[in-house]
Amino acid sequence: MSGHSHAKKIKRAKEATDQKRGQIFSKMARVISIAAKGGGDPTFNSSLRVELDKAKELNMPTENIERAIKRGTGELAGEKLEEVLFEAYGPAGIAVIIEGITDNKNRTLSEIKQILNQNSGKLVGEGAVKWMFEKKGCIVIDLNGQNEEFKNKENMEMAAIELGAQDFLWRDGMMEIYTKIEDMDKATKNLESRGIKTESSSLDWIAKEDVPAGEKDKEACQKLFDALDENEDIQGVYSNLKD
Repeated sequence: MSGHSHAKKIKRAKEATDQKRGQIFSKMARVISIAAKGGGDPTFNSSLRVELDKAKELNMPTENIERAIKRGTGELAGEKLEEVLFEAYGPAGIAVIIEGITDNKNRTLSEIKQILNQNSGKLVGEGAVKWMFEKKGCIVIDLNGQNEEFKNKENMEMAAIELGAQDFLWRDGMMEIYTKIEDMDKATKNLESRGIKTESSSLDWIAKEDVPAGEKDKEACQKLFDALDENEDIQGVYSNLKD
């Protein structure tokens, strides 16, 4: 998964300014509200549990979390939210998947088209690039802060193999473990039962094959990713750009 590595997103969120954190919390609240439609008790709603863990990692205020849950369950009135997914090509023909949550799909579509047009990209029809990706569970682990046993890369890799990980890679000092969608929650619990701290867990679109690009094209792609990330409705940006 390139373009926007989940590990990088978490790191940036923790280091963000107050203004940026406010935007991150606003996006996180929407995700929680969508997840809470399946029930407000995280004990019986694994999707909600995953998002609540992520919100806590980002130090999202408790009152914001509780309000988002109540909006999702209908206890509080709020905007009608829906999940959206767009497919596009970016600079140098890089395939891009854009996930979002919006209260106005037409507005979001218009804004994404504008961002793409301004950054050498174009929107494409459903299925045009999605076939190049697989949706998987992604668990991010930072070696820093682990106990002595799991500060060792080989030990961490062995633990990932033992829990049935489909794949894993190291990026910016963090380990990304990939699982089947249905296995992510169990894998996260297994890691934590062994005393391994997880940075985050999420369902991400993983490119089946990364595409190399020159530095100028990489910079152009990153500019596009950043512009999309600034949009209030966009939750995730994934591409097949090779780091």
